[in-house]
Amino acid sequence: MELILIPENLSPYIAVFLLLASAITSMITASLGAGGGVLLLVLMAMWVPPAAIIPVHGMIQLGSNAGRAVLARRHTDWKTIAAFAPGVIAGAGLGAWLLVDLPAHLWQLTIALFVLYLCWGPSLPKGAFGPFGVFLASTVTSFVSLFVGATGPLVAAFIKQMHTERFTTVATFATAMCLQHAPKALVFGVAGFVFHDWLVFILGMIASGFAGTWIGLHMLRTMSNRLFSLAFNILLTVLALRLLWQAASAGLF
Repeated sequence: MELILIPENLSPYIAVFLLLASAITSMITASLGAGGGVLLLVLMAMWVPPAAIIPVHGMIQLGSNAGRAVLARRHTDWKTIAAFAPGVIAGAGLGAWLLVDLPAHLWQLTIALFVLYLCWGPSLPKGAFGPFGVFLASTVTSFVSLFVGATGPLVAAFIKQMHTERFTTVATFATAMCLQHAPKALVFGVAGFVFHDWLVFILGMIASGFAGTWIGLHMLRTMSNRLFSLAFNILLTVLALRLLWQAASAGLF
């Protein structure tokens, strides 16, 4: 079977632009903790066919987060990941079983409000960060990610409440999102999506993202935990406000 260098839906110029965007957005996530994945999703939505956006973006984010997780692996909170992993399986399994069209504005509103609360509201009770709390958060966000592809800010805000050290936040978030994106290949493959047509493009985006991650982690070393926390909260707030705007535009309010 012949490999397709550039999907027929993309021009060479757009493909190169998205490769550069993959590097820049990965650099943003590595240095500020989150945000790059959503920004890349927005850019891809301008040219990638609707049916391909979530599965292709999911595979790109799987590779990007895997690279970040490997480079920052010594900072990962493995106890949190041990509780997060079973929730990924439960959420993805439930999503694959239902495979329904969920009202996007409902999830956009819910995610945005939770992100704003986690960034600026009172801290969640300590019990929310125990094994069951992490499992529940993982299950819900893994289920929703199959349909809306915008749960990264919510997972990031949740993990940020657990850790004040910037490298631990970035490494644990990267590993969690790597796990959350992994089932998408199976779920969308079974549903009939042809990944082969996008394989070379996906691999190119992952390689470009890895370069951006390497630069971003070096930038992260120049920040203090306090500056990182402030920048992280501001970035997540901007993303949450964007989700609220999308919900309003859909006629929710």
